[in-house]
Order: sequence, then C-alpha cells, then structure tokens
Amino acid sequence: MGEVRKLQKKLRQIGCLEIKISQTPEERFKISRKAELRSRLAELQLQLSGPQQTLGIVGDGKKEKMKRQVEDAPEALPSQTPPASKILKGEEQSKAQATPAPAARQKEAAGRGAEIGRQRDRTEPAKVSDHCRDVSGGGSDTDQLQREEAEFASLKSSWEKAKFRLRRLEGHNDIVTCVVAVDNLVVSGSRDTTVKVWHVPTATEQKNLGGHTGGVTCLSAPPPEYCKRLARSLSLSDNERFILSGSADCNVKIWALSIGQCVKSIYTFNAVTALCFVPEEDGYIITGSDGGKVQAWSWHTFENCQSINAHQEAVTSIQTQGPMVFSGAAEGGVSVWENRCSDRDPLRLLHHWGEEVTGCGGGSGGRLTLSPRGDKAFLAYGRAWLKILHWRTGAMSRLTNHNSITGITDCVHQTGGLLIGSCYDLANGESSLNLFSLPQCRYLASLTWPDAPRILCFAAWTTGSGGHRWVTGGRDLIVWEQLPSSGKLRGDVTAKRDSRLESCLLESEGDTEDDEETDDYEDDDDDAEANEDDGGSGSWFRCVLQ
Repeated sequence: MGEVRKLQKKLRQIGCLEIKISQTPEERFKISRKAELRSRLAELQLQLSGPQQTLGIVGDGKKEKMKRQVEDAPEALPSQTPPASKILKGEEQSKAQATPAPAARQKEAAGRGAEIGRQRDRTEPAKVSDHCRDVSGGGSDTDQLQREEAEFASLKSSWEKAKFRLRRLEGHNDIVTCVVAVDNLVVSGSRDTTVKVWHVPTATEQKNLGGHTGGVTCLSAPPPEYCKRLARSLSLSDNERFILSGSADCNVKIWALSIGQCVKSIYTFNAVTALCFVPEEDGYIITGSDGGKVQAWSWHTFENCQSINAHQEAVTSIQTQGPMVFSGAAEGGVSVWENRCSDRDPLRLLHHWGEEVTGCGGGSGGRLTLSPRGDKAFLAYGRAWLKILHWRTGAMSRLTNHNSITGITDCVHQTGGLLIGSCYDLANGESSLNLFSLPQCRYLASLTWPDAPRILCFAAWTTGSGGHRWVTGGRDLIVWEQLPSSGKLRGDVTAKRDSRLESCLLESEGDTEDDEETDDYEDDDDDAEANEDDGGSGSWFRCVLQ
C-alpha cells in the first residue's frame, strides 16, 4: 500500500499545481507525468483489488471492521417520524429493516462506538441526529418506517429518471472560484480578478465587473430588504440588487448589478478568503482572511465591528444559519458563532472544534467547505467522505461520497431537500455530483457526463415550474437545467447509481483513527515531490490565488 499512497499524494500535488496561475518548468514536468502516475495507480489498484474490497475505502486492514459496520449500522438506527434524520446505508438494507432495533442492540452499538471514539460524546450521536431517540414500539413504528421507505423509493425513482441540459458560460480566463444566484442571474468570481454577471435564460454575459487586483475568492448576495436600504441611501431604485465580492487584494467590494458599478469598497488589511452576509438587525458582513482572522463589518456604516484571530490557517468557508455564523478553516477547525446584534463585538463564540475532532486536517490541500443544517454541519475537505459535525457536542460521522480513497470532495451544498456533494477522482479525472436525500442522508443517484470538469463551487435555485437549476464552477462555468422526465428531449446528463456507495454509506466517527491512517499519506520517499506535499494546510488558497 506504500506505493499506492505515494502515487495518491503525487496526484494530489498535481491537482493543486494544475490550478496555479503560473507554473515553473519543474511544475510543468510534474504535471506531464499525470497520465503515467494514473496508469501506474490503476495497475496497483487492480492487483490489490479483491472480492470484498468494494468496501475497502479505509484500506485492507479495515475490511472486517467496515463489514461489521455495514451489517450492524441499520439495526443500531431507530425509526423516526419526519423530519427527524435517520441515516441508513442503502436501500436493500433499509428494506430488510422491518422493525425498530431493540434498545439492547442500540446500547450495544453505543458501547462499541465508545470504545473506539476519541471523546465520550462522539459515539452514538455521531450515527443519528439529535432528534433520533429510542422509540418503544409497535406496529405504528413499523407502518411509519414503511411509509418512509415508500417515499424514499419514489424519490429515488424520480432521480433515476432525471435529465439535465448543460450550457457552458464562456468568458472567464481562469478558474471560477465562487458562484451565487440572484433571480435569473448568475454571478461568478474568478482567479482572473473579475466578477461576471450572466443572464441564465439566454446564457449570455450581462456585466463584467472589473476592479479587483487579485483573484476573487468569495461572493455573497444580501437579501432584497437589505439591498433596498442601501439602494435608498445611494438614490438607486428600490429593486436594485447588490453583490459582495472578496479578493486576495484585501478588499470587499459591493456591486450594484443594474449599473454594473462598485458602490463601496472595504479594505480589510488581509487577503479575503471567505465571506457571508448575516441578515440580522441592520445586517453584518462577516469576512475570513488567509491568516485565520474572522471580522465583522456593519452593513449600515461599513465600519469594522470586530476582529478575531479565530483559526490557525486560512478561513476557507463562512456560512450563516439565522443568527448563527459557521467558519471553517484550512487546518480543519470549525467555529460556531452567535450574532448578538451589537455595534461592537457582535460575534460570540459558542463552540470551536479543532482538527482532532473534525478529522479534517492533514495534507489535503487545505480547503474545507461547510453547509449547516440545524445542529449539524456538513463538511467537505478534499477526501472521499462528507463529514457530519454535530456542532453542539462535537459528535462526528461521515458519509461516503466516493467508492475509492482517490476520490476527493471539493464542495457540499443543500437545495430542495437534497444534499449534493461534488466528487473528483484523482486516479482517472472523472467528476460527478452525488445526490443524497435530506434529512435522512441516503444516497439517491450520481450525475456525470464525459469529460466533466472538476467542480470547485456550486449554487442552486428552483425555476417557476419547480424544476432544479444549478450552476457549477471550476475549470468551466456550467448551468444545469432540469428537463421534464417525459418527452422527446434528451439531456446532456442523466442519472446513474453507484452500488458501491450504497454498500458503505455511513461510518461511525469512532473511525477517526482510520482517517488519520488513510489521510495523512505518510511518505518516506526521498523524491522532491514527496517533500513538497500539499504545502501545508492553507495551500489551496496559496495555489489558487498566487
């Protein structure tokens, strides 16, 4: 397995080098070896593959452990009425689950998790949501489970028939790092320093917003009521919409979309790597920097309200959920803040969970993205899993997002009852979107097409008819338009199912030790490539934005 890990590490390095603005001759030589390394990795994986290794995403030594988890997890999960979260491993196993598990079996499962967990509260809660409790039972629970299975089967069937028409939006000269949707417009930010506004129905570029001198890293769209307040102060139409953009040039710019002009620029003294808008009271802009600083800015005065050295490395994701603010950083830490709506120091830290809890650190390129839902936060951090953080207690679980450890997850998003994780295979260059049902987090289908590019960012909204419309960014900027399930039109993308994802969907975060063994990619190779690894936990932004 040593050579396999070295090859995986080198392919990760190449994936990082490919998205750099400029490349040295040595770096170009390394990139030129990608096909050779992929071929050798495929050869080794074929040699190591066995009849039971479809479950082996944690390595040969863990096969029996994985098998036990796959067999035991459905019985350890009680049935629950909606909208409680009930995470199961696959449709076949869930159909076999006709009655709730006895309480004794649940306690036994919790005991096993306690033995391998790092913390006492990171065992049983990692497997189910806080809403899931032991339900004593009878036939009503069985009937409820049957109804849930019928609903899931219907949803799965509809996604198996899903078709999408793709349209590429051409205009950026470099990688698209962030996207956001506003009405029928898509706004994209790129490493080429520009922010572009696209009219989706016609797939045309409407505005080119130039003004940043560094790569654009993040975008946010304030709600209409907050846009109206700013528009009135600027003597603009009440219907004006504004977009916030953050850049490596240490500026946050506020753009008026109708006139295509920057109406305000905030200098932050640090390269801006993440931002969000908090729609509470007068409104706040929350920014994250490449040095780990989290800052709050008043939407009313645009003055700095608070500066906190919150993380050790670059803040790579900031999201809001009501008055709550979630920040994730390159070293793998996640902080949860409460907005107290004050003029000074509005953010109060509620919880901070470091890499030792989240398991999201260590040589993955240093890019963690998150998406909160209730008391959970879904984390993507450049591995084959989506992590689920129970942010009140630190309990962890993980959701398989690729059937091999050569798969990496770049972004995670929620829309219309769906959890969507992007996936890119380092070994063969294939890219896909994996769909899971919410709140159960059960695998539905995967969407891909030939030569699909790596997806680094995602935005979504629904059309007037209730269909899905998405936009993905990375090497290409692409609009996804859902087509009717019936009719003569043929989509560019059709759904498929990956049975290997179903076979090992949920894993207890008692396996964090496995993460460390698998993710650290210890390499004793004296080759220069091995010594250059991923450049530290903040290297994604260093690679993308330099």
